[in-house]
Amino acid sequence: MAGTISCDLAVVGSGAAGLTAAVTAAFLGLDVVVVEKEPQIGGTSAWSGGWMWIPRNPLAIRAGIVEEIDAPLAYLRAELGPDLDEALARRFLEEGPRMVAFLAQNTAMAFIDGNAIPDFHDNVDGAAKGGRSVCAAPYDARALGPRIRDLKPPLGLIAPFGMGIAAGADLRHFLGAFRKAASFVHAAKRLLRHARDVMRHGRGMHLVNGNALMARLLKSADDRGVRILTSTSARALIRGPDGAVAGIVCGEGLRVEARRGVVLAAGGFPHDDARKAALFPHAPTGREHVSAAPPGNTGDGLRLGEAAGGRVRADLPNAGAWAPVSLVPEKGGAKGCFPHLVERAKPGVVMVRRDGRRFANEADSYHDVMQALFAATPAGEPMECWMVADHAFIRRYGLGRVRPWPFPLGVWIANGYLRMGRTLQDLAAACGIDAAVLERSVREFNGPAAQGKDPAFGRGGSAFNRAQGEPDQTPNPCVRPLGPGAFFAVRILPGSLGTFAGLDTDADARVLDAQNRPVPGLYAVGNDMASVMGGRYPAGGITLGPGMTFGYVAAHHAAGVPLDNNRTGAADAGQSR
Repeated sequence: MAGTISCDLAVVGSGAAGLTAAVTAAFLGLDVVVVEKEPQIGGTSAWSGGWMWIPRNPLAIRAGIVEEIDAPLAYLRAELGPDLDEALARRFLEEGPRMVAFLAQNTAMAFIDGNAIPDFHDNVDGAAKGGRSVCAAPYDARALGPRIRDLKPPLGLIAPFGMGIAAGADLRHFLGAFRKAASFVHAAKRLLRHARDVMRHGRGMHLVNGNALMARLLKSADDRGVRILTSTSARALIRGPDGAVAGIVCGEGLRVEARRGVVLAAGGFPHDDARKAALFPHAPTGREHVSAAPPGNTGDGLRLGEAAGGRVRADLPNAGAWAPVSLVPEKGGAKGCFPHLVERAKPGVVMVRRDGRRFANEADSYHDVMQALFAATPAGEPMECWMVADHAFIRRYGLGRVRPWPFPLGVWIANGYLRMGRTLQDLAAACGIDAAVLERSVREFNGPAAQGKDPAFGRGGSAFNRAQGEPDQTPNPCVRPLGPGAFFAVRILPGSLGTFAGLDTDADARVLDAQNRPVPGLYAVGNDMASVMGGRYPAGGITLGPGMTFGYVAAHHAAGVPLDNNRTGAADAGQSR
Protein backbone atom coordinates (compact mmCIF):
# COMPACT_ATOMS: atom_id res chain seq x y z
CA MET A 1 0.00 0.00 0.00
CA ALA A 2 1.97 2.98 -1.28
CA GLY A 3 1.25 6.54 -0.25
CA THR A 4 1.32 8.69 2.87
CA ILE A 5 -0.77 8.47 6.02
CA SER A 6 -0.77 11.29 8.56
CA CYS A 7 -1.47 10.86 12.26
CA ASP A 8 -0.43 12.18 15.64
CA LEU A 9 1.25 9.04 17.01
CA ALA A 10 2.55 5.91 15.26
CA VAL A 11 3.08 2.64 17.11
CA VAL A 12 5.26 -0.21 15.80
CA GLY A 13 3.85 -3.52 17.04
CA SER A 14 0.42 -4.68 18.17
CA GLY A 15 1.14 -6.55 21.41
CA ALA A 16 -0.18 -5.51 24.81
CA ALA A 17 2.35 -2.71 25.35
CA GLY A 18 1.83 -1.21 21.89
CA LEU A 19 -1.97 -1.36 21.98
CA THR A 20 -2.06 0.03 25.52
CA ALA A 21 -0.08 3.02 24.25
CA ALA A 22 -2.37 3.33 21.24
CA VAL A 23 -5.63 3.06 23.19
CA THR A 24 -4.47 5.50 25.88
CA ALA A 25 -3.24 8.03 23.32
CA ALA A 26 -6.52 7.79 21.41
CA PHE A 27 -8.48 8.38 24.62
CA LEU A 28 -6.31 11.46 25.23
CA GLY A 29 -7.30 12.86 21.85
CA LEU A 30 -4.55 11.71 19.50
CA ASP A 31 -5.04 10.18 16.07
CA VAL A 32 -3.12 6.89 16.25
CA VAL A 33 -1.85 4.43 13.64
CA VAL A 34 -0.40 1.02 14.58
CA VAL A 35 1.76 -0.91 12.10
CA GLU A 36 2.10 -4.68 12.57
CA LYS A 37 4.37 -6.76 10.31
CA GLU A 38 2.42 -9.98 10.88
CA PRO A 39 -0.96 -10.65 9.22
CA GLN A 40 -2.63 -10.94 12.63
CA ILE A 41 -2.71 -8.75 15.72
CA GLY A 42 -1.44 -9.61 19.18
CA GLY A 43 2.26 -10.44 19.07
CA THR A 44 3.72 -12.49 21.90
CA SER A 45 1.00 -11.18 24.21
CA ALA A 46 -1.70 -13.17 22.40
CA TRP A 47 0.21 -16.39 23.18
CA SER A 48 1.01 -15.47 26.77
CA GLY A 49 -0.59 -16.37 30.07
CA GLY A 50 -1.84 -12.80 30.19
CA TRP A 51 -0.73 -12.08 33.76
CA MET A 52 0.55 -8.66 34.77
CA TRP A 53 2.62 -7.96 37.88
CA ILE A 54 1.08 -4.74 39.19
CA PRO A 55 1.68 -4.25 42.94
CA ARG A 56 -0.90 -2.14 44.74
CA ASN A 57 -3.43 -2.75 41.99
CA PRO A 58 -7.07 -1.75 42.47
CA LEU A 59 -8.41 -5.32 42.68
CA ALA A 60 -6.02 -6.17 45.51
CA ILE A 61 -6.97 -3.00 47.38
CA ARG A 62 -10.65 -3.77 46.99
CA ALA A 63 -9.97 -7.20 48.53
CA GLY A 64 -8.29 -5.58 51.53
CA ILE A 65 -4.69 -6.18 50.42
CA VAL A 66 -3.21 -2.74 50.97
CA GLU A 67 0.51 -1.93 50.94
CA GLU A 68 2.56 1.21 50.58
CA ILE A 69 4.92 1.62 47.67
CA ASP A 70 7.87 0.92 49.98
CA ALA A 71 7.00 -2.81 50.21
CA PRO A 72 7.26 -3.74 46.50
CA LEU A 73 10.12 -1.25 46.13
CA ALA A 74 11.99 -3.07 48.89
CA TYR A 75 11.41 -6.34 47.05
CA LEU A 76 12.79 -4.90 43.84
CA ARG A 77 15.80 -3.48 45.65
CA ALA A 78 16.53 -6.89 47.16
CA GLU A 79 15.98 -8.75 43.87
CA LEU A 80 17.65 -6.35 41.46
CA GLY A 81 20.46 -5.03 43.66
CA PRO A 82 22.77 -2.71 41.71
CA ASP A 83 20.70 -3.26 38.55
CA LEU A 84 17.73 -1.35 39.99
CA ASP A 85 16.88 1.91 38.24
CA GLU A 86 15.06 3.69 41.06
CA ALA A 87 13.36 6.25 38.80
CA LEU A 88 11.98 3.60 36.44
CA ALA A 89 10.89 1.36 39.32
CA ARG A 90 9.07 4.17 41.11
CA ARG A 91 7.35 5.29 37.91
CA PHE A 92 6.22 1.71 37.27
CA LEU A 93 4.95 1.20 40.83
CA GLU A 94 3.13 4.54 40.81
CA GLU A 95 1.54 4.32 37.37
CA GLY A 96 0.81 0.60 37.13
CA PRO A 97 -2.26 0.75 39.39
CA ARG A 98 -3.47 3.88 37.57
CA MET A 99 -3.07 2.11 34.23
CA VAL A 100 -5.28 -0.75 35.46
CA ALA A 101 -7.92 1.64 36.77
CA PHE A 102 -7.82 3.75 33.61
CA LEU A 103 -8.31 0.78 31.28
CA ALA A 104 -11.07 -0.69 33.44
CA GLN A 105 -12.99 2.59 33.48
CA ASN A 106 -12.52 3.77 29.91
CA THR A 107 -12.09 0.75 27.63
CA ALA A 108 -13.34 -2.78 26.99
CA MET A 109 -10.68 -4.07 29.38
CA ALA A 110 -11.75 -5.91 32.52
CA PHE A 111 -9.56 -7.74 35.01
CA ILE A 112 -9.57 -10.69 37.38
CA ASP A 113 -7.34 -10.70 40.41
CA GLY A 114 -4.33 -12.85 41.18
CA ASN A 115 -4.51 -12.23 44.90
CA ALA A 116 -3.35 -15.77 45.69
CA ILE A 117 -0.31 -15.67 43.39
CA PRO A 118 2.96 -15.21 45.32
CA ASP A 119 6.17 -13.56 44.19
CA PHE A 120 8.86 -15.97 43.04
CA HIS A 121 11.15 -15.57 46.07
CA ASP A 122 9.33 -15.30 49.39
CA ASN A 123 12.54 -15.35 51.43
CA VAL A 124 13.47 -11.89 50.15
CA ASP A 125 12.70 -8.61 51.90
CA GLY A 126 9.44 -7.09 50.66
CA ALA A 127 8.13 -10.27 48.99
CA ALA A 128 4.39 -10.87 49.03
CA LYS A 129 2.31 -14.05 49.17
CA GLY A 130 -0.24 -12.48 46.81
CA GLY A 131 -2.09 -9.34 45.79
CA ARG A 132 0.35 -8.16 43.12
CA SER A 133 -1.04 -9.82 40.00
CA VAL A 134 -3.97 -9.21 37.65
CA CYS A 135 -5.09 -10.84 34.42
CA ALA A 136 -7.57 -9.97 31.71
CA ALA A 137 -11.03 -11.35 32.45
CA PRO A 138 -12.31 -14.04 30.05
CA TYR A 139 -13.86 -12.53 26.94
CA ASP A 140 -16.63 -13.56 24.57
CA ALA A 141 -15.02 -12.94 21.21
CA ARG A 142 -18.40 -12.69 19.49
CA ALA A 143 -18.33 -9.05 20.62
CA LEU A 144 -15.53 -8.50 18.08
CA GLY A 145 -17.65 -9.71 15.18
CA PRO A 146 -15.68 -10.32 11.97
CA ARG A 147 -12.69 -8.58 13.56
CA ILE A 148 -11.91 -11.81 15.43
CA ARG A 149 -10.26 -13.10 12.25
CA ASP A 150 -7.54 -10.48 12.71
CA LEU A 151 -6.60 -11.67 16.21
CA LYS A 152 -3.79 -14.19 16.55
CA PRO A 153 -5.21 -17.41 18.10
CA PRO A 154 -3.67 -19.09 21.18
CA LEU A 155 -0.42 -20.99 20.71
CA GLY A 156 -1.51 -24.32 19.28
CA LEU A 157 1.20 -26.37 21.00
CA ILE A 158 -0.21 -25.41 24.40
CA ALA A 159 -3.91 -24.97 23.61
CA PRO A 160 -5.61 -28.37 23.05
CA PHE A 161 -7.78 -28.21 19.92
CA GLY A 162 -6.95 -24.49 19.81
CA MET A 163 -8.81 -23.92 23.09
CA GLY A 164 -7.23 -21.71 25.73
CA ILE A 165 -7.26 -23.07 29.28
CA ALA A 166 -6.85 -20.55 32.08
CA ALA A 167 -4.44 -21.16 34.95
CA GLY A 168 -6.07 -21.87 38.28
CA ALA A 169 -9.51 -23.42 38.64
CA ASP A 170 -10.02 -23.96 34.90
CA LEU A 171 -6.79 -25.95 34.55
CA ARG A 172 -7.46 -27.90 37.75
CA HIS A 173 -10.84 -28.98 36.40
CA PHE A 174 -9.28 -30.27 33.18
CA LEU A 175 -6.57 -32.16 35.07
CA GLY A 176 -9.19 -33.62 37.41
CA ALA A 177 -11.84 -34.36 34.78
CA PHE A 178 -11.62 -38.13 35.32
CA ARG A 179 -11.33 -37.87 39.08
CA LYS A 180 -14.16 -35.60 40.12
CA ALA A 181 -17.68 -35.36 38.72
CA ALA A 182 -17.79 -31.57 38.97
CA SER A 183 -14.51 -31.28 37.07
CA PHE A 184 -15.77 -33.64 34.38
CA VAL A 185 -18.89 -31.52 33.90
CA HIS A 186 -16.82 -28.33 33.72
CA ALA A 187 -14.39 -29.76 31.15
CA ALA A 188 -17.22 -31.29 29.08
CA LYS A 189 -19.08 -27.98 28.91
CA ARG A 190 -15.93 -26.13 27.87
CA LEU A 191 -15.13 -28.68 25.17
CA LEU A 192 -18.69 -28.71 23.82
CA ARG A 193 -18.80 -24.92 23.65
CA HIS A 194 -15.43 -24.84 21.93
CA ALA A 195 -16.53 -27.42 19.36
CA ARG A 196 -19.69 -25.42 18.66
CA ASP A 197 -17.69 -22.22 18.27
CA VAL A 198 -15.23 -23.85 15.87
CA MET A 199 -18.10 -25.11 13.70
CA ARG A 200 -19.81 -21.72 13.67
CA HIS A 201 -16.88 -19.30 13.71
CA GLY A 202 -13.80 -21.29 12.75
CA ARG A 203 -12.15 -20.85 16.16
CA GLY A 204 -12.89 -20.78 19.87
CA MET A 205 -14.80 -17.73 21.06
CA HIS A 206 -14.39 -18.11 24.84
CA LEU A 207 -11.04 -16.37 25.24
CA VAL A 208 -8.80 -16.52 28.30
CA ASN A 209 -5.24 -15.57 29.23
CA GLY A 210 -3.30 -13.47 26.73
CA ASN A 211 -5.87 -14.03 24.00
CA ALA A 212 -8.54 -12.38 26.17
CA LEU A 213 -6.15 -9.54 26.94
CA MET A 214 -5.48 -8.84 23.29
CA ALA A 215 -9.13 -9.23 22.26
CA ARG A 216 -10.12 -6.63 24.84
CA LEU A 217 -7.35 -4.25 23.74
CA LEU A 218 -8.27 -4.76 20.09
CA LYS A 219 -11.92 -3.97 20.83
CA SER A 220 -10.81 -0.90 22.78
CA ALA A 221 -8.60 0.24 19.90
CA ASP A 222 -11.42 -0.17 17.41
CA ASP A 223 -13.83 1.68 19.70
CA ARG A 224 -11.40 4.63 19.85
CA GLY A 225 -10.74 4.76 16.12
CA VAL A 226 -7.15 3.49 16.22
CA ARG A 227 -6.05 2.44 12.72
CA ILE A 228 -4.17 -0.88 12.72
CA LEU A 229 -2.28 -1.82 9.56
CA THR A 230 -1.35 -5.52 9.46
CA SER A 231 1.22 -7.11 7.13
CA THR A 232 3.01 -3.76 7.28
CA SER A 233 6.68 -3.73 8.24
CA ALA A 234 8.50 -0.70 9.62
CA ARG A 235 11.71 -0.18 7.62
CA ALA A 236 13.04 3.18 8.81
CA LEU A 237 12.17 6.21 10.92
CA ILE A 238 11.36 9.59 9.44
CA ARG A 239 13.27 12.53 10.95
CA GLY A 240 11.90 16.06 10.88
CA PRO A 241 13.93 19.21 10.10
CA ASP A 242 14.74 19.55 13.80
CA GLY A 243 15.95 15.94 14.03
CA ALA A 244 12.90 14.70 15.93
CA VAL A 245 11.40 11.35 14.96
CA ALA A 246 8.31 12.17 12.90
CA GLY A 247 7.06 8.90 11.46
CA ILE A 248 7.85 5.58 9.83
CA VAL A 249 8.84 4.43 6.37
CA CYS A 250 7.06 1.13 5.82
CA GLY A 251 7.30 -1.55 3.17
CA GLU A 252 5.79 -1.13 -0.30
CA GLY A 253 6.33 2.63 -0.33
CA LEU A 254 4.07 3.57 2.58
CA ARG A 255 4.96 6.54 4.78
CA VAL A 256 3.27 7.05 8.14
CA GLU A 257 3.90 10.64 9.22
CA ALA A 258 3.39 11.16 12.95
CA ARG A 259 3.29 14.64 14.44
CA ARG A 260 3.84 13.51 18.06
CA GLY A 261 6.36 10.76 17.42
CA VAL A 262 6.73 6.98 17.29
CA VAL A 263 6.38 4.27 19.94
CA LEU A 264 8.53 1.16 19.36
CA ALA A 265 6.78 -1.98 20.66
CA ALA A 266 7.92 -4.69 18.25
CA GLY A 267 8.61 -7.45 20.77
CA GLY A 268 12.36 -7.48 21.27
CA PHE A 269 14.79 -9.81 19.49
CA PRO A 270 14.06 -13.48 20.40
CA HIS A 271 14.52 -14.53 16.74
CA ASP A 272 17.48 -12.33 15.81
CA ASP A 273 20.35 -14.83 15.73
CA ALA A 274 23.06 -12.19 15.42
CA ARG A 275 21.94 -10.26 18.50
CA LYS A 276 21.39 -13.47 20.45
CA ALA A 277 24.95 -14.55 19.60
CA ALA A 278 26.22 -11.21 20.89
CA LEU A 279 24.20 -11.18 24.12
CA PHE A 280 23.46 -14.83 25.09
CA PRO A 281 26.60 -16.52 26.47
CA HIS A 282 25.04 -19.99 26.04
CA ALA A 283 24.31 -19.40 22.33
CA PRO A 284 27.59 -18.61 20.53
CA THR A 285 25.92 -18.64 17.10
CA GLY A 286 22.46 -17.59 18.32
CA ARG A 287 20.93 -20.78 16.94
CA GLU A 288 21.59 -22.78 20.10
CA HIS A 289 18.77 -20.85 21.75
CA VAL A 290 15.13 -21.29 20.78
CA SER A 291 12.22 -19.12 21.80
CA ALA A 292 8.50 -19.61 22.34
CA ALA A 293 7.89 -16.06 21.07
CA PRO A 294 6.40 -15.57 17.58
CA PRO A 295 8.95 -15.89 14.75
CA GLY A 296 8.23 -12.34 13.60
CA ASN A 297 9.97 -10.89 16.67
CA THR A 298 13.31 -10.32 14.97
CA GLY A 299 14.54 -7.14 16.62
CA ASP A 300 13.03 -4.61 14.21
CA GLY A 301 12.29 -2.08 16.95
CA LEU A 302 15.82 -2.24 18.34
CA ARG A 303 17.37 -1.63 14.94
CA LEU A 304 15.07 1.33 14.33
CA GLY A 305 15.97 2.77 17.73
CA GLU A 306 19.70 2.33 17.17
CA ALA A 307 19.48 4.00 13.76
CA ALA A 308 17.96 7.03 15.49
CA GLY A 309 20.79 7.20 18.04
CA GLY A 310 19.38 4.98 20.77
CA ARG A 311 21.42 2.28 22.50
CA VAL A 312 20.55 -1.28 23.45
CA ARG A 313 21.51 -2.28 26.98
CA ALA A 314 24.24 -4.92 26.76
CA ASP A 315 25.10 -4.88 30.47
CA LEU A 316 22.10 -6.69 31.98
CA PRO A 317 22.83 -9.88 33.97
CA ASN A 318 20.32 -11.72 31.77
CA ALA A 319 19.50 -10.57 28.24
CA GLY A 320 16.44 -12.84 28.05
CA ALA A 321 13.53 -14.23 30.05
CA TRP A 322 14.87 -17.79 30.21
CA ALA A 323 12.57 -20.80 30.08
CA PRO A 324 13.02 -24.55 29.58
CA VAL A 325 11.62 -25.58 26.20
CA SER A 326 11.34 -28.72 24.12
CA LEU A 327 11.29 -29.06 20.33
CA VAL A 328 8.10 -30.72 19.08
CA PRO A 329 8.18 -32.53 15.71
CA GLU A 330 5.56 -31.17 13.33
CA LYS A 331 4.40 -31.95 9.82
CA GLY A 332 6.89 -31.28 7.06
CA GLY A 333 9.90 -31.65 9.35
CA ALA A 334 9.40 -28.41 11.24
CA LYS A 335 9.74 -28.24 15.01
CA GLY A 336 7.55 -26.26 17.37
CA CYS A 337 8.82 -24.77 20.62
CA PHE A 338 6.97 -25.88 23.77
CA PRO A 339 7.63 -23.86 26.97
CA HIS A 340 7.60 -25.99 30.14
CA LEU A 341 5.96 -23.61 32.61
CA VAL A 342 3.54 -25.71 34.67
CA GLU A 343 4.33 -29.40 35.07
CA ARG A 344 7.79 -29.05 36.65
CA ALA A 345 6.28 -28.35 40.08
CA LYS A 346 3.95 -31.35 40.06
CA PRO A 347 4.89 -34.45 42.09
CA GLY A 348 6.41 -37.34 40.15
CA VAL A 349 9.03 -35.63 37.96
CA VAL A 350 12.69 -34.62 38.21
CA MET A 351 15.10 -32.87 35.86
CA VAL A 352 18.59 -34.24 35.28
CA ARG A 353 21.55 -33.43 33.09
CA ARG A 354 23.12 -36.05 30.82
CA ASP A 355 25.37 -37.02 33.74
CA GLY A 356 22.24 -38.23 35.55
CA ARG A 357 22.35 -35.62 38.29
CA ARG A 358 19.63 -33.23 39.35
CA PHE A 359 20.77 -29.61 39.22
CA ALA A 360 17.88 -27.48 40.50
CA ASN A 361 14.65 -27.18 42.41
CA GLU A 362 12.35 -28.14 39.55
CA ALA A 363 9.42 -26.21 41.09
CA ASP A 364 11.23 -22.88 41.00
CA SER A 365 10.44 -20.35 38.28
CA TYR A 366 11.28 -21.23 34.70
CA HIS A 367 13.92 -18.48 34.69
CA ASP A 368 15.58 -19.77 37.86
CA VAL A 369 15.66 -23.36 36.58
CA MET A 370 17.43 -22.29 33.42
CA GLN A 371 19.95 -20.20 35.33
CA ALA A 372 20.70 -23.31 37.39
CA LEU A 373 21.22 -25.32 34.19
CA PHE A 374 23.62 -22.69 32.85
CA ALA A 375 25.61 -22.83 36.08
CA ALA A 376 25.67 -26.66 36.20
CA THR A 377 26.77 -27.26 32.60
CA PRO A 378 30.56 -27.48 32.14
CA ALA A 379 32.08 -25.42 29.36
CA GLY A 380 31.97 -27.22 26.05
CA GLU A 381 29.13 -29.58 26.96
CA PRO A 382 25.68 -29.36 25.33
CA MET A 383 23.34 -27.02 27.17
CA GLU A 384 20.51 -29.49 27.68
CA CYS A 385 18.79 -31.64 30.27
CA TRP A 386 15.99 -34.20 30.54
CA MET A 387 12.65 -34.03 32.30
CA VAL A 388 12.07 -37.51 33.74
CA ALA A 389 8.63 -38.65 34.90
CA ASP A 390 6.93 -41.88 35.90
CA HIS A 391 3.84 -43.44 34.34
CA ALA A 392 1.43 -42.02 36.93
CA PHE A 393 2.74 -38.50 36.29
CA ILE A 394 2.46 -38.54 32.50
CA ARG A 395 -1.05 -39.99 32.59
CA ARG A 396 -2.13 -37.38 35.17
CA TYR A 397 -0.43 -34.23 33.84
CA GLY A 398 1.09 -35.07 30.48
CA LEU A 399 4.68 -34.10 29.74
CA GLY A 400 5.37 -31.12 27.51
CA ARG A 401 3.37 -31.50 24.30
CA VAL A 402 2.23 -34.98 25.38
CA ARG A 403 -1.30 -34.69 26.72
CA PRO A 404 -2.54 -36.61 29.79
CA TRP A 405 -4.85 -39.63 29.64
CA PRO A 406 -6.88 -40.47 27.56
CA PHE A 407 -4.64 -39.05 24.83
CA PRO A 408 -2.25 -41.65 23.35
CA LEU A 409 1.49 -41.77 23.96
CA GLY A 410 2.50 -43.91 21.00
CA VAL A 411 2.73 -41.19 18.38
CA TRP A 412 5.15 -39.19 20.56
CA ILE A 413 7.33 -42.20 21.25
CA ALA A 414 7.35 -43.03 17.53
CA ASN A 415 8.47 -39.56 16.44
CA GLY A 416 11.20 -39.40 19.10
CA TYR A 417 9.81 -36.50 21.13
CA LEU A 418 9.03 -38.77 24.09
CA ARG A 419 11.56 -41.35 25.30
CA MET A 420 10.37 -44.38 27.26
CA GLY A 421 11.99 -47.11 29.32
CA ARG A 422 10.50 -49.94 31.35
CA THR A 423 13.23 -49.24 33.89
CA LEU A 424 15.36 -46.23 34.67
CA GLN A 425 18.28 -48.05 33.09
CA ASP A 426 16.30 -48.52 29.87
CA LEU A 427 15.29 -44.86 29.88
CA ALA A 428 18.87 -43.75 30.42
CA ALA A 429 19.95 -45.78 27.39
CA ALA A 430 17.20 -44.19 25.28
CA CYS A 431 18.28 -40.68 26.29
CA GLY A 432 22.05 -41.00 26.50
CA ILE A 433 22.03 -40.39 30.26
CA ASP A 434 24.50 -42.02 32.67
CA ALA A 435 22.36 -44.94 33.86
CA ALA A 436 24.10 -45.65 37.16
CA VAL A 437 24.03 -42.01 38.23
CA LEU A 438 20.38 -41.59 37.17
CA GLU A 439 19.36 -44.60 39.25
CA ARG A 440 21.29 -43.21 42.21
CA SER A 441 19.79 -39.74 41.78
CA VAL A 442 16.24 -41.10 41.75
CA ARG A 443 16.98 -43.38 44.71
CA GLU A 444 18.40 -40.46 46.70
CA PHE A 445 15.40 -38.34 45.76
CA ASN A 446 12.82 -41.03 46.54
CA GLY A 447 13.97 -41.71 50.11
CA PRO A 448 13.19 -38.27 51.58
CA ALA A 449 10.34 -37.78 49.08
CA ALA A 450 8.37 -40.50 50.85
CA GLN A 451 8.08 -37.98 53.72
CA GLY A 452 7.50 -35.05 51.35
CA LYS A 453 11.05 -33.73 51.68
CA ASP A 454 13.76 -32.70 49.23
CA PRO A 455 16.89 -31.96 51.27
CA ALA A 456 19.02 -31.55 48.12
CA PHE A 457 17.12 -28.60 46.63
CA GLY A 458 14.23 -27.75 48.96
CA ARG A 459 11.48 -28.40 46.42
CA GLY A 460 8.12 -27.30 47.77
CA GLY A 461 9.76 -25.01 50.29
CA SER A 462 8.46 -21.69 48.93
CA ALA A 463 4.97 -20.29 48.54
CA PHE A 464 5.53 -20.09 44.79
CA ASN A 465 6.57 -23.76 44.64
CA ARG A 466 3.50 -24.87 46.56
CA ALA A 467 1.12 -22.73 44.50
CA GLN A 468 2.31 -24.56 41.37
CA GLY A 469 2.08 -28.02 42.90
CA GLU A 470 -0.70 -30.55 43.41
CA PRO A 471 -3.11 -29.56 46.21
CA ASP A 472 -4.12 -33.19 46.79
CA GLN A 473 -0.53 -34.28 47.44
CA THR A 474 0.42 -34.21 51.12
CA PRO A 475 2.48 -33.28 53.00
CA ASN A 476 4.31 -31.58 50.10
CA PRO A 477 2.33 -30.62 46.97
CA CYS A 478 5.51 -30.76 44.85
CA VAL A 479 7.13 -34.00 46.00
CA ARG A 480 6.50 -37.74 45.95
CA PRO A 481 8.74 -40.69 45.04
CA LEU A 482 9.08 -41.62 41.36
CA GLY A 483 7.82 -45.03 40.27
CA PRO A 484 6.86 -47.79 39.98
CA GLY A 485 6.17 -48.57 36.36
CA ALA A 486 7.53 -47.30 33.09
CA PHE A 487 9.51 -44.05 32.95
CA PHE A 488 9.39 -41.27 30.37
CA ALA A 489 11.55 -38.29 29.43
CA VAL A 490 11.57 -35.23 27.20
CA ARG A 491 14.73 -33.40 26.13
CA ILE A 492 14.90 -29.82 27.42
CA LEU A 493 16.83 -27.00 25.74
CA PRO A 494 17.57 -23.41 26.74
CA GLY A 495 14.81 -21.12 25.53
CA SER A 496 13.02 -17.94 26.39
CA LEU A 497 9.64 -16.27 26.59
CA GLY A 498 11.10 -13.01 25.34
CA THR A 499 14.09 -10.71 25.74
CA PHE A 500 15.20 -8.23 28.41
CA ALA A 501 17.98 -6.35 26.59
CA GLY A 502 16.17 -3.43 24.98
CA LEU A 503 16.60 0.24 24.28
CA ASP A 504 17.65 2.39 27.22
CA THR A 505 14.87 4.80 28.20
CA ASP A 506 14.01 7.33 30.84
CA ALA A 507 10.98 7.18 33.14
CA ASP A 508 8.78 8.68 30.39
CA ALA A 509 9.71 5.76 28.09
CA ARG A 510 11.74 8.12 25.86
CA VAL A 511 14.65 6.43 24.10
CA LEU A 512 18.03 7.74 25.30
CA ASP A 513 21.08 8.34 23.11
CA ALA A 514 24.76 7.74 23.90
CA GLN A 515 24.90 11.01 25.88
CA ASN A 516 21.87 9.93 27.94
CA ARG A 517 19.65 12.50 26.21
CA PRO A 518 16.13 11.68 24.99
CA VAL A 519 15.81 11.14 21.25
CA PRO A 520 13.02 13.62 20.42
CA GLY A 521 9.79 11.94 19.39
CA LEU A 522 10.92 8.36 20.04
CA TYR A 523 9.56 6.01 22.74
CA ALA A 524 10.16 2.32 23.47
CA VAL A 525 7.89 0.04 25.49
CA GLY A 526 7.43 -3.67 26.08
CA ASN A 527 10.42 -5.79 25.11
CA ASP A 528 11.81 -3.01 22.91
CA MET A 529 12.45 -1.14 26.17
CA ALA A 530 15.28 -2.39 28.39
CA SER A 531 13.81 -4.45 31.22
CA VAL A 532 12.57 -2.37 34.14
CA MET A 533 13.62 -5.38 36.21
CA GLY A 534 17.26 -4.92 35.27
CA GLY A 535 17.48 -8.28 33.54
CA ARG A 536 16.09 -10.19 36.51
CA TYR A 537 12.84 -12.10 37.04
CA PRO A 538 11.30 -11.49 40.49
CA ALA A 539 7.70 -12.51 39.69
CA GLY A 540 5.38 -13.73 36.98
CA GLY A 541 3.99 -10.96 34.79
CA ILE A 542 7.05 -8.66 34.93
CA THR A 543 6.98 -8.32 31.15
CA LEU A 544 3.31 -7.48 30.53
CA GLY A 545 2.89 -5.38 33.69
CA PRO A 546 5.69 -2.88 32.99
CA GLY A 547 5.07 -3.08 29.22
CA MET A 548 1.47 -1.92 29.53
CA THR A 549 2.33 0.59 32.25
CA PHE A 550 4.98 2.32 30.15
CA GLY A 551 2.71 2.18 27.12
CA TYR A 552 0.28 4.21 29.22
CA VAL A 553 3.11 6.52 30.34
CA ALA A 554 4.44 7.06 26.80
CA ALA A 555 0.97 7.94 25.52
CA HIS A 556 0.57 10.63 28.17
CA HIS A 557 3.95 12.14 27.36
CA ALA A 558 3.29 12.12 23.61
CA ALA A 559 -0.12 13.73 24.18
CA GLY A 560 1.34 16.36 26.49
CA VAL A 561 -1.07 15.30 29.24
CA PRO A 562 0.29 15.08 32.82
CA LEU A 563 0.15 11.60 34.29
CA ASP A 564 -1.88 12.86 37.24
CA ASN A 565 -4.69 13.54 34.74
CA ASN A 566 -5.95 10.00 35.36
CA ARG A 567 -5.49 9.51 39.10
CA THR A 568 -8.62 7.42 39.39
CA GLY A 569 -9.95 5.73 42.49
CA ALA A 570 -8.54 2.31 43.29
CA ALA A 571 -11.95 0.75 43.82
CA ASP A 572 -13.12 1.58 40.31
CA ALA A 573 -11.37 -1.19 38.36
CA GLY A 574 -14.30 -3.57 37.88
CA GLN A 575 -13.85 -7.29 37.36
CA SER A 576 -16.41 -7.66 34.62
CA ARG A 577 -17.67 -5.73 31.70
